[in-house]
Amino acid sequence: QLQASGGGLAQPGGSLRLSCVASGSIFRINIMGWYRQAPGKQRELVATIGSIGRTNYADSVKGRFTISRDNAKNTVYLQMSSLKPEDTAVYYCNADIGTTILATMKNYWGQGTLVTVSS
Repeated sequence: QLQASGGGLAQPGGSLRLSCVASGSIFRINIMGWYRQAPGKQRELVATIGSIGRTNYADSVKGRFTISRDNAKNTVYLQMSSLKPEDTAVYYCNADIGTTILATMKNYWGQGTLVTVSS
């Protein structure tokens, strides 16, 4: 249902852009977001964006990361700049999706994409 892409290796101070496409039977998508899990740590919120564009960021990424979405493409993006080694993690996209006008919203996770920040 959610397919993330765009991870890879970046140098400290560099940039990467993650994308996540929702597919399948979709009537509407509410909140979309990105989470990350570093080795040995719990999964944590990175950023979320509501259906009309209201955003929320973890303090650790404010001013460096930008979340955006294209509702026509059912896609959420995470532009990551000024990357630090501590940003190294598997990044997961997340979304609340309703498949029909009467369906209950369900929460979905993407498969994760690895971001490594290292010189």
